[in-house]
Amino acid sequence: MRKGIKKVAVVFVAAIVTVIFFTCDNLDSKEEYSQDGAKKYDKIVFAYATFNALPEEEALQTVEEAVNKITREKIGAEVKLMPIAIADYSSYVNMELQSGSQIDIYQTFGSFNEYVSNNMTYDLTNIMESCAPKTKQLLGEEILSSCKKDEKIFGIPAYKPYGLVPMLIYKREIAEKLNIDMTKIKSVYDLTSVLRKVKKEYPDMEPLVPVMQGTAGANLCIQDVDYLTDDYNSPKGIIMGQDMTVIDYYGTDEFKNTCNLVRTWYKEGLIVKDAATTTSTSRELMSLDKSFCYIACYSSSVYNGLEALEKQCGGEPLGAVQLGEAYLNTVSVNSVTWAVSSTSRIPETALKFLDLTFTDEDIINLLIYGIEGRDYVISQDGYAMYPEGKDAFNVPYTAQLSCGIMGNYFLVYPLTASGKEYLKWEEEQNKTLKKSPALGFTFDSSSVKIEYTAVENVIQQYLPALLCGSVDPQTIIPEFKENLSTAGLDNIIEAKQEQLNEWVAKNNGQVK
Repeated sequence: MRKGIKKVAVVFVAAIVTVIFFTCDNLDSKEEYSQDGAKKYDKIVFAYATFNALPEEEALQTVEEAVNKITREKIGAEVKLMPIAIADYSSYVNMELQSGSQIDIYQTFGSFNEYVSNNMTYDLTNIMESCAPKTKQLLGEEILSSCKKDEKIFGIPAYKPYGLVPMLIYKREIAEKLNIDMTKIKSVYDLTSVLRKVKKEYPDMEPLVPVMQGTAGANLCIQDVDYLTDDYNSPKGIIMGQDMTVIDYYGTDEFKNTCNLVRTWYKEGLIVKDAATTTSTSRELMSLDKSFCYIACYSSSVYNGLEALEKQCGGEPLGAVQLGEAYLNTVSVNSVTWAVSSTSRIPETALKFLDLTFTDEDIINLLIYGIEGRDYVISQDGYAMYPEGKDAFNVPYTAQLSCGIMGNYFLVYPLTASGKEYLKWEEEQNKTLKKSPALGFTFDSSSVKIEYTAVENVIQQYLPALLCGSVDPQTIIPEFKENLSTAGLDNIIEAKQEQLNEWVAKNNGQVK
């Protein structure tokens, strides 16, 4: 549930002068001291997105110092924590990187390919084994392949439940009052009758709220789609199921049917009217009385984590209904990727710290929860909770909502007593998920960079309104497709097919 980041329009040319006299291990053993005799440490700037309120500087510094007590000893470095509000994250990081300001580690979110193509990411291939061996072993070759270009590693994906399931999150009290059997909802198309019933009882209510700006969430329920390095916010050539033929997403029956469904919701007042443009989050809208549900993608442990979700959505009891199956593709993995900046002067040290976020329980929980006793406490059952009288809105520091995008999710203290069992189950699920036949393929868009920008502009002009029902699909989709073709979508699809064929050939596969 995150916003698509702004695409980088200017090629960022990185000048890196690397003189390799020492391995990473030798760098560890080399101690330097300032003139006053104090030991000198490499200074790492770690920029991370937070969905929670930004902490005050004093609170942040206490967390920073707790992190540094560990990093000074383990990797001979100190870390400057740079939390950034999710809404501002991508634009701020892009601006800082282009200006030459120091950011050593950052998140690429849905634009990993663009960051790599614009030379903004450091090639980690030759330093992974010496600087992040545990993370390399933890993730394995298949997962790391999603962050490769030309067989080189340019990022490390967050280690989390990769199989996100489209789900309906709803207010239980309303469903129970209206005697709605939510277990009968098996797909997004079963939802219309439920929304109508809620609307009839609560005529002033717009029952369905958007998960984020520009989508009612129904498109998240389209099954078995591999966006081939793009994401659901701006598809530009996809494959579906086991067929390796690249097709136009906007020409599929699935897309048309989804737009028609949402149009029905919009015309009947079943969805927030300004869903295409609102900047309010689903959690904020669910805190209001004039809402019933929203659609979003979660790991199936959301059933176990509803209590935490309730606190973020106004405190009302919530329920969850699965609207589809998880599907693992390259974007499922690399949509939340950590990169070392190509301009970093200490890439080896930066990678060592990144390794700690995947392997050191103390580090990741400091980053997520803050200081034990002040920002959170551990119950006798071993799960995290806010101190008495405190919550996510008034503790000095928390980045709890970033637990799925930072380092190793499976090392984060669970919020419920049964969470440990779910964490084990989810980690096993990563190994058994339905997978795209193109898992590991990443598209290099450099040959169609001009077309990509033009097509992106057309998508942003038309897609949000179509996915929120505020325009008529019967007339707008043909116009949309014509403008996409003029902007160069056909060239992008052709380039994707060519690269996909080459990728399949290298992997000894067959192109259908």
